[in-house]
Amino acid sequence: MAVYLDFNASTPVDPRVLDRMVEVYRSHFGNADSRTHVFGTQAKELVNGGRSGIAEILNVDPTDVFFTSGSTESNNMALLGLLEHAQSSGRRHFITTAIEHKSVLGAMRYLEGHGCQVDYVSPDASGRVRPEQILGLVREDTLLVSMMHVNSETGVIQPIEEVGAALADTPVYFHIDATQGFGKRNDELRRAKYDMLSAAAHKLGGPQGIGALVLRRDGRYYRRPPLIPLMYGGPQERGYRPGTTPVALVAGFVLAAQLCHRESAQHMARCAEIKREFLTAVSGLQYSLNGDQDRCLPTTVNISFHGVDAESLFLAMKEDYAFSNGSACNSGSHEPSYVLTAMGLPEERISQAVRISWDHNTKVDFGVLVRYIQSII
Repeated sequence: MAVYLDFNASTPVDPRVLDRMVEVYRSHFGNADSRTHVFGTQAKELVNGGRSGIAEILNVDPTDVFFTSGSTESNNMALLGLLEHAQSSGRRHFITTAIEHKSVLGAMRYLEGHGCQVDYVSPDASGRVRPEQILGLVREDTLLVSMMHVNSETGVIQPIEEVGAALADTPVYFHIDATQGFGKRNDELRRAKYDMLSAAAHKLGGPQGIGALVLRRDGRYYRRPPLIPLMYGGPQERGYRPGTTPVALVAGFVLAAQLCHRESAQHMARCAEIKREFLTAVSGLQYSLNGDQDRCLPTTVNISFHGVDAESLFLAMKEDYAFSNGSACNSGSHEPSYVLTAMGLPEERISQAVRISWDHNTKVDFGVLVRYIQSII
């Protein structure tokens, strides 16, 4: 079986999480919005308990947590949900970065097509956007700043705390896409000042198909951001997101998040060891690391092996190793990485770039991987 090294795309479900989900599927199969019988009541209690579990991790109020199908939906809700307010208020200016996930960039393009103006901020070769680049673009009609916590392609951590603190006393809403950081750097998320936050379960040992959008109420008027729902059909999630709540997925999401929260220090220490092992193994090769390694998660490396085209590497190694050249949302395209392009890296270096990502349980002999690469050069 191939060695899995694409954890930034999706993680295996933690066995403890899988056991919990099977238990819920077997014993708590009621609809959480069926109020007339005990099965519905029990399901509702599980969902509300899950809401409280996520809220405790993030240090927010449980009523600010809304379950979704994942970060793509959460990001679209946060951005497109503001369109009506943007049009009615005249505050039609949005700010984001050029290295965001496609669910943010695609939503921003939609807003542009409906009368809004968007500024896209590019990082330098470090892969990190500077706070002043964002803040220098804020103006009277700016409605929202949206930026990711950690970039999925490079693993570079973005300055969410600095930007959030600067925007806290302004009327500008701040949205954080915490997909890659939730469960790994929760302390930063607990400290950060923001109005909206997106997260997904399948990036931290939970199931695919479940995530959350946090909508915090401000301290002045105790109001949430003025989102309108993107779908209609029921009162679930207090009208923001209709549809039957997947109780077992909620239970799996919450347990995965709780396990990561408790075990994060241990997990990240082991991931740092794996990264050192990898860098030691490739020390005899010619390569370039893409992104500032001093501001990078220990779970990720984006590396360009000199003289080796990434597509050739994937083709030669696909039966033995599973990794990628960037975000899964872009993996079907043969176009150069838009993240590395935004960083201003040379075209040849981008064509050689691969993303390798792991978790604390990963077991791999990087020496064998290096010998594969040497055979291709």
